[in-house]
Amino acid sequence: MVSDEHLLAFAAVSLLVIVVPGPSVLFVIGRALAHGRRVAVMSALGNVVGSYLLVAVVAFGLGSVVQESAAVYLAVKLAGACYLIFLGVQGVRHRRELKVTEVRGPAARRGDLRTLADGALVGITNPKGLVFFAAALPQFVDHSAGNVIAQMLVLGLVPIGIGLVTDTLWGLTASAARTWFARSERRLSLVGGAGGYTMIGLGVTVAVTGRD
Repeated sequence: MVSDEHLLAFAAVSLLVIVVPGPSVLFVIGRALAHGRRVAVMSALGNVVGSYLLVAVVAFGLGSVVQESAAVYLAVKLAGACYLIFLGVQGVRHRRELKVTEVRGPAARRGDLRTLADGALVGITNPKGLVFFAAALPQFVDHSAGNVIAQMLVLGLVPIGIGLVTDTLWGLTASAARTWFARSERRLSLVGGAGGYTMIGLGVTVAVTGRD
């Protein structure tokens, strides 16, 4: 299986990539601003589930197909971008429906499974995540140890764990700011709209960003 040395080295590389806020961070922040802490946490969880599916795609050999095919890469990228924009538009459209009582109350306003599915779809259609896993995972596999697929699946848990912690912290921080804004329904509407516009901007950015 994977040696401790390879795990630590891959963890260091993953941390350097993850600490710089990217699409997953902005997605979770946008959800936190639009819907609050519970949705932010569930979105972060769903996002890493989707990201781990990318690990599985790479481990079983499909990652190189997407990475090397411009058409497939573009399709994946645009699908993710369109879904982010869709979520952002929904957030902007419904920003005036946010109520102070809803923010302060304990009940969730969105189904957890739906929120998980939203996050997972964003995670699995993140082309940069796929490129990172396709480029990095093979570099830390010990071919002499055998069972390369299992090694990749184990290695993939490292950035997933780091991402879950950091994305959740970002979401909790953003939701705390949202709670502060909830003292005024007008300000709450503004921050809900900000969350929607954040996701729209993120979707546009993903759509126009190249393969670097």
